[in-house]
Amino acid sequence: MAAERGGSDSPRDRIVKALARIEANEVQATALSFLMVFVLMAAYFMLRPVRDAMASDWTREEVGVLWTMTFFLSLIAVVLYGFLISRIPFRRIVPRVYVFFSITFLGFYTNTLIGSDAEIVRQAFYIWVSLFALFNTSVFWSFMSGLFNKDQAPRLFSIIAIGASAGAIAGPLVTTFFADNIGAVNLMPVAALMLLLPLPIIARLEQLKVTELGNADLEADLSEQQRLGKNPFSGIGILFSNPFLMGIGLFIFLYVLMGTIFYQELREALRPFELDQRAQIQSGMDLAVNTIAVLTATFVTGRIATRFGMATTLALVPLLLAGGWLIVAAAPLLPVLIGLQVARRAGNYAVTRPGREMLFTIVDPETRFKAKPVVDIVVYRGGDVVNVWFYNWLTAAWGLGLTLTGVALIAAALSVVWALVGAKLGRRFDAERAAPDAVPVET
Repeated sequence: MAAERGGSDSPRDRIVKALARIEANEVQATALSFLMVFVLMAAYFMLRPVRDAMASDWTREEVGVLWTMTFFLSLIAVVLYGFLISRIPFRRIVPRVYVFFSITFLGFYTNTLIGSDAEIVRQAFYIWVSLFALFNTSVFWSFMSGLFNKDQAPRLFSIIAIGASAGAIAGPLVTTFFADNIGAVNLMPVAALMLLLPLPIIARLEQLKVTELGNADLEADLSEQQRLGKNPFSGIGILFSNPFLMGIGLFIFLYVLMGTIFYQELREALRPFELDQRAQIQSGMDLAVNTIAVLTATFVTGRIATRFGMATTLALVPLLLAGGWLIVAAAPLLPVLIGLQVARRAGNYAVTRPGREMLFTIVDPETRFKAKPVVDIVVYRGGDVVNVWFYNWLTAAWGLGLTLTGVALIAAALSVVWALVGAKLGRRFDAERAAPDAVPVET
């Protein structure tokens, strides 16, 4: 089969297959997917340090308000996205999403040039980058889950995720070396133009799906006869009526809770630095995170998913994080917290995120294309809102912001719960994958 679709089994193909478990007919699609996510993540990670550096200028309450606004904007965006995807084939939606965000970032840059209210523009940019971060990855991985089948995904998603991590290395490098020289704001038009580069890649991947991959039956293009229901709110309804999706939502919620704790503690610690210095420190952390993630995804993730199953894949990082929090509780020092943050984020990019995306290869098309953005965006940003105000309440009422040990002990317990949820989701995936004739998980 591989030889028929992908040509001869050349020495290059044998090397690639040995290292990454990629079949010959999958090489081109995997390479293009790698390149696409590399560009997308490089563009985002040029802007992320600038966004995060701004947060140290604001109080916990101001950040909480911005996260709340981000949630409601995300809710509106997902409803609008559901309306569009009900009426426009998904293959046309994907490039238009990236063109749209490219135009908006050029608009932010123009506003800075004409001297608009600096604080309002900064806060709007903070919110918009947060929204883009989730749409960027959610749309990409939705596209991937309709490109590769449930047998290809466990082998290939970890390799494609290396492209995300490599892009997340390239982006911070640009910010680290050029933020002082050209100014952080001037990175906006560069990132905006980069978002247009994946457009021809998307078109080619649509062709390869039908030819070399042989996955025309995955219905990612959603022809007129296969068009999704036209209710823009149906994605929300699917989420709350599907226990499998609710489990994914809980898994994401607990991940967001971990991130909130790290974010708030580090934000306070970086307050004494200037904006450009904070941007460089944040980009340095991003560089460390994604270097580790590349190595992990290259040599570890695919083998964990295929050898030990999805239950182990999804539970691994939460369990390691539980142990890490106990170390922080014993040694509540900033360098230890930073080290655990780097390990957490690297594990998420290399192991947890690819594993989570594989879960959507066993669901039906409407769930994949309409409910997935609700899970990825509304649940994620809703988790931000709940968790940031919960954390602010804890620090005000109990003084936990002054004792990292107390925070770490609570976080360790929550990490164990997170691991149990991941293991349950993984067992469901493993059972579906083991049944080759099983129908997609429906609502």
